[in-house]
Amino acid sequence: MDEQYDVVVVGGGPAGLSGALALSRARRSVLVVDSGAPRNAPAGQVHNYLGREGTPPGELLATGRAEVASYGGAFRTGEVLGADVVPDGFVLRLAGGGPVRARRLLVTTGLVDELPAVPGVRELWGSDVLHCPYCHGWEVRDRAIGVLATSAMGVHQALMWRQWSADVTLFLHTGPQPTDEQWEELAARDVSVVAGEVVELETTGDRLSGVRLADGHVLSRDAVVVAPRFNARSAALTSLGLDAQPVLMGSHAMGSAVPADPNGVTAVPGVWVAGNVTDLGAQVIGAAAAGLKAGAMINSDLITEDTRLAVERRRRTPFSPASERGLSEQVLGDRRHGI
Repeated sequence: MDEQYDVVVVGGGPAGLSGALALSRARRSVLVVDSGAPRNAPAGQVHNYLGREGTPPGELLATGRAEVASYGGAFRTGEVLGADVVPDGFVLRLAGGGPVRARRLLVTTGLVDELPAVPGVRELWGSDVLHCPYCHGWEVRDRAIGVLATSAMGVHQALMWRQWSADVTLFLHTGPQPTDEQWEELAARDVSVVAGEVVELETTGDRLSGVRLADGHVLSRDAVVVAPRFNARSAALTSLGLDAQPVLMGSHAMGSAVPADPNGVTAVPGVWVAGNVTDLGAQVIGAAAAGLKAGAMINSDLITEDTRLAVERRRRTPFSPASERGLSEQVLGDRRHGI
């Protein structure tokens, strides 16, 4: 027989584990399916997570898995290839395993960072190549920071990172020329601007040492900021007709995300999403909070269904007049005694 669960959580990051924890504590049968490739694996620490500041990402996930398991949650390492709608929920197809049935789905597969195609960027990603000042700004404070512009967001990023360091250089690279107003803003904040295409990030050992331009010049930098395209990992949802949609900031395409309401409800009944797969800007603590909310909403939805099914079963159960009378007398007696 197929394995059956109340809820299958696809993705075992902070959002998925938080949702699985809430559901397991609600006495639901839960399976977490995770590929074992967390997005933040290159980062050394998790930041802005109250009470867990500075925790290594792997340690946070290991702690979360242990907590879910302590309440009966199950785990499977692997990938969900697709899902089919059936009368009582869903059937999931897993790589290297048999089908799994679920009454509800919570998809928390996160996103993929599409990085600029500059040699050295991927190799240094998460250490000396960064994108979020709230995640890494403190760690490179007062150091020499370069911002690699690949879109109109470059100026915005340069002005943001200026909060953490007085030594910020904007490399125009493939980004557009700043407007007159932006030139004035950059000058007022003492942000240097370098024209020309960046061809490589140079390293000394395993650390960034400089930014090489197409004309051969190398400018020493301690960290480089890039703007990835954030693409939702939504392959598990495609078979259900849920496709990621473009996310724009003004006219700039930030990436793609799966649409959902604030509780994580998608257009497919019985399917919820949480974390970066639907919210590109969610940090770890925000993803965990979204997973908790979605888990609570799923449990509420299941309670409604459980109650409806119980009423239907009761209506199908034949009662003798004597048993009906005895039940009525018991209920009346309970009411008289305030029960």
